[in-house]
Amino acid sequence: MENLFNLKGKIALITGGSRGIGAMIAEGFVRNGVKTYISSRKSEACDKKAEELSKFGECISIPADLTDINEMDKLVSKIKEKETNLNILVNNAGAAWGASFDDFPETGWDKVMDTNVKSVFFLTQKLAAILELSASASDPSRIINIGSIDGIGIPRAETYSYPASKAAVHQLTRVLANRLASRNINVNAIAPGPFQSNMMAHTLEEFGEEIKSSVPRGRIGIPEDMAGTSIFLSSRASSYITGSIIPVDGGSLIARRHME
Repeated sequence: MENLFNLKGKIALITGGSRGIGAMIAEGFVRNGVKTYISSRKSEACDKKAEELSKFGECISIPADLTDINEMDKLVSKIKEKETNLNILVNNAGAAWGASFDDFPETGWDKVMDTNVKSVFFLTQKLAAILELSASASDPSRIINIGSIDGIGIPRAETYSYPASKAAVHQLTRVLANRLASRNINVNAIAPGPFQSNMMAHTLEEFGEEIKSSVPRGRIGIPEDMAGTSIFLSSRASSYITGSIIPVDGGSLIARRHME
């Protein structure tokens, strides 16, 4: 029982790991003894975050633009060159686009869908074999997809492709959980509410107090909230959980449904 949440010696890859929610999860892993690879589109930011987190443990930067299948293949090749097994994959890299209904462009639709949905499927497909190598019935490998409460409830902002993409991530999580269970790979999703991140920066700047007051817990999410849930989903404590979508939102969805 005392080792239920122990992750020491595990190996993880976190996409979009240089900032926001990905960086929160990365720090939680590194501080708990996980050898953590982070990837993001911007090389300089990725390298800088890996250097910063290496003060607490082992963190390695492998920059890649996951909307480019060739760069995805390079990322997969580098992981396989460096490691014989992988225990945890966190599909966190994401994009958003805001525009009015009448003006919403095709580019805004395709960019979000390619980043948030297509890359999740194909990176999972390409890493499934190496995830399976380290997996067992008692200690399965883990895939954590980062969805959103906007994929469950109706968002206020006009970001049409974003909630559609996150709803797709949630359903893809269930489909993959069913498909990969026999290979000893658990697949779950976290649906964050409001957290401090680059994607949320503008919204929080303009509507921060209103958002906080709408959350039953009275605040936005902090790094420990995201790290804690990810550690749970990666540990023996959750070995019997797969195909679940876990809101980490301070009760935002409850309040939203009450208002509706």
